[in-house]
Amino acid sequence: MAEIDEQPAEQPAREYRVEELAAAAGITTRTLRFYRERKLLPPPRKEGRIAWYGEAHLSRLRMITELLERGHTLGGIAELIGAGESGQDVAELIGLADAIISPWSNETPVAMTWAELAEAFGDQLTEANTSESMAQGYITVTEDGITHISRRLMDTTVALVQEGIPLAAVLDVSRKAQEYADAMAEVFVGLIRDQLLGALTGDEPLPPGEAAHLTEQLLRIRPLARTVADAQFGLAMDRRVHAEYDEVLRRRQG
Repeated sequence: MAEIDEQPAEQPAREYRVEELAAAAGITTRTLRFYRERKLLPPPRKEGRIAWYGEAHLSRLRMITELLERGHTLGGIAELIGAGESGQDVAELIGLADAIISPWSNETPVAMTWAELAEAFGDQLTEANTSESMAQGYITVTEDGITHISRRLMDTTVALVQEGIPLAAVLDVSRKAQEYADAMAEVFVGLIRDQLLGALTGDEPLPPGEAAHLTEQLLRIRPLARTVADAQFGLAMDRRVHAEYDEVLRRRQG
């Protein structure tokens, strides 16, 4: 008698209660309920008063966590999820969103103790200078000392002070430079927004492949924008230095 091959019984899909789903996703039940309120999760299956969640809910939660870690906001994530539910390619949209919000800077934070700060700045490490640095967003104060947002800027500040320039003067120039840098950034953001990303402000879904095309454009434009900013700063320094030098000569000769 021929043997009958026995096929393994198909395992039923795993389902989770609220607490079990939160634990599997590595979040709190309060966070899970908040996501539900924001409609970031599809409704669960109800069995009486018990809500049952499946693997799709767990995958959605893991995607939300990953996107938050990559810098996305909950509002942006909701837009991505909505676009996916309307039939758009979510992977392409996530790639485009990453290209838009990924950091332009590659600064390395540096932690310093108060003793190291005192050695670097001496009696110029005043409460006023510390408060100004915090107001400009350069440092955060901890119990052990500070964390500076950029090792390059920290090293440059120390070097300028060692050259005899008061720390207060460096911070004053830094505030003004930050304002001008923000203005230049706004110019480039406006250019990209108006000339490339106008389709994102409409109600219509992006055509197939358009998100991937925009992503490639943004990745090409990012280094071009930095090149323009660097060149413009150098040319502006040439103009200002020559004008200042001519004024010094005029005064000496007058």
